[in-house]
Amino acid sequence: MFTGIIEALGKIESIEDKGGDARFWIQTGKMNMTDVQLGDSIAMNGVCLTAIELRPDAYCADVSGETLSLTSLKQLKEGSTVNLEKALTLQTRLGGHMVSGHVDGLGIVIDRYDDARSVRFIIEAPKSLAKYIAMKGSITVDGVSLTVNKVDGCQFELNIVPHTLQETIMSGYQSASEVNLEVDLVARYLERLVMGDAAANSADNSHNDTEITKNLLAENGFLK
Repeated sequence: MFTGIIEALGKIESIEDKGGDARFWIQTGKMNMTDVQLGDSIAMNGVCLTAIELRPDAYCADVSGETLSLTSLKQLKEGSTVNLEKALTLQTRLGGHMVSGHVDGLGIVIDRYDDARSVRFIIEAPKSLAKYIAMKGSITVDGVSLTVNKVDGCQFELNIVPHTLQETIMSGYQSASEVNLEVDLVARYLERLVMGDAAANSADNSHNDTEITKNLLAENGFLK
């Protein structure tokens, strides 16, 4: 688990093709590596990866073909800058929100514009994820825990302050940039919970297309 608070900007040192998947060496920049052990999890652009080799200033991780196909990691090249965060501990301040490091889908940056010293981004999520994104709710973009300022259909707006721009790869976002999205875990568990007994049915044998609606929440005691 992670918090979505980026610890350092890393850099891709090398990418080795492994015949369908890949092996990455990532330089870790200012991130403290003294407490990292083999097998530990480190999130790169919001993707949870396992450290299989270590150096004082870098680590190595294997990335499966499935992960490459479903995330923006496939676009990385030698020299690319990435967001890095070590897995949280019981002593970690939870400054962001609970993040699993499992990407739900790819979003597309539609627009960016200045707002005083901040920058506002409009990002379009896949239709399948739109129901999990709520105004003032939490979302993870390339591993960064953020608050949604506005929602319009599949599009949502973020207000990014100067510190976040400086400490993450978000400063480099432009129109058409592809980003990793992870929706709030609470929304996913709530959806499953309100399905009730229907959740036990196989997708192949069930015609249940339950959606979270106001009436459904009221019927299950979430609204009065």
